[in-house]
Amino acid sequence: MKARLPQGYGGGPGNMNQMLKQAQKMQEEAGRLQEELDEREYTAVSGGMVEVTIDGTHHLRAIHIQPEAVDPDDVEMLQDMITAAFNEAVDKAVTTANEEMQKLTGGLNLPGMGGLL
Repeated sequence: MKARLPQGYGGGPGNMNQMLKQAQKMQEEAGRLQEELDEREYTAVSGGMVEVTIDGTHHLRAIHIQPEAVDPDDVEMLQDMITAAFNEAVDKAVTTANEEMQKLTGGLNLPGMGGLL
């Protein structure tokens, strides 16, 4: 007995060509999306006194420190607030990139598409 596949599945070079075209289109869209994500900026605030802004490639764009955060007797606290704000901004960038790519690929884990980070 010969198994039958539902309409649109299997067989023929036309179907394979269509799949390749769809994959190529998705890859082009992923490239455009990655460029857009790299340009976005992500800001996080720590302790209400330190604000850090990074871009989508996780490069530091700006740090704003409230004057009252600068205590010469407690430099460690300032360092911790900068570190916390930077890490939160990176987490935002990573989460956003993953969510946007997930939308594009429909949840598929495709080689060459998930190598954002």
